[in-house]
Amino acid sequence: MEKTRLQALQNAFGERLQKDVPLARYTAARVGGPADWLLEVHSVDELAQAVSLLWREDVPFIVLGGGSNVLVSDAGVREVVIHNRARTVHFDEKGEYPVVWADSGANLGLVARKAAARGLSGLEWAAGIPGTVGGAVAGNAGAHGGDMAGNLVLAEILHRMGTEEPVREMMTASRLEMTYRSSLIKRNPGAAVVLGASLRLEKSTPEAVQAKSDEFVAYRRRTQPPGASMGSMFKNPPGDFAGRLIEAAGLKGARVGEAEISTLHANFFINHGQAKAADILALINMAREAVFEKFRVPLALEIELLGEW
Repeated sequence: MEKTRLQALQNAFGERLQKDVPLARYTAARVGGPADWLLEVHSVDELAQAVSLLWREDVPFIVLGGGSNVLVSDAGVREVVIHNRARTVHFDEKGEYPVVWADSGANLGLVARKAAARGLSGLEWAAGIPGTVGGAVAGNAGAHGGDMAGNLVLAEILHRMGTEEPVREMMTASRLEMTYRSSLIKRNPGAAVVLGASLRLEKSTPEAVQAKSDEFVAYRRRTQPPGASMGSMFKNPPGDFAGRLIEAAGLKGARVGEAEISTLHANFFINHGQAKAADILALINMAREAVFEKFRVPLALEIELLGEW
């Protein structure tokens, strides 16, 4: 980073701007090299301030929440990494229907559990999901027939899509062009950031919501492996399942170093302790090549590759 730009960031953020920070402990897979610079933010306003300054100084950045659905390279990240710890959650049950507002750094599974405790339904599908609300909006996370697009009332977005100056505005799922595991935000990296989201719920009882949530969590535990992983590695191709294709290609249990394609669910890649990002990438390439050779089906990543590869 140029000295003048670095000085501007240090003047703005002081000791919150940390140098050479290992990222493995910030990711669900527990792999990844260092970030040249890491900045923690603890509120939506701090996040908006940081992003606006980085845009103004023309400094590339990455927003990292819970660290799921990402694979950070062993060489690390040259962009500034913003660690999003904006986690305010607020319920409003006075309107036409109940809603929950959650900052983008809030854990989606925790929001779902809080809704269940209040007897509010609609987020049972998200119980047990490890990612943040911001990542879930950007990637239109979903499970068990539900997804963020189905719950989203409005998302607060900071963007400069088609504008010179940052714009902070509320946007619907339609405006965000949310599709299967994607959105306008995900398709335009670096052009917009999710600040928070309002999600629609329905009135029920704690017992009924908890029972449904428990059913989904139990299913996840039966069908998805424990341990350090990124979540689902590939998007499901139309009319099929990535895990089925990888298994049918004979790759369940395949290993490179301490990285393994899970023997329980082939769309999950597990770090058994000291796996390198390069090991996981080797398995990704192996799965893609084998599935395409056998079925002529291209597998698209659901996770994002971050850093220098």
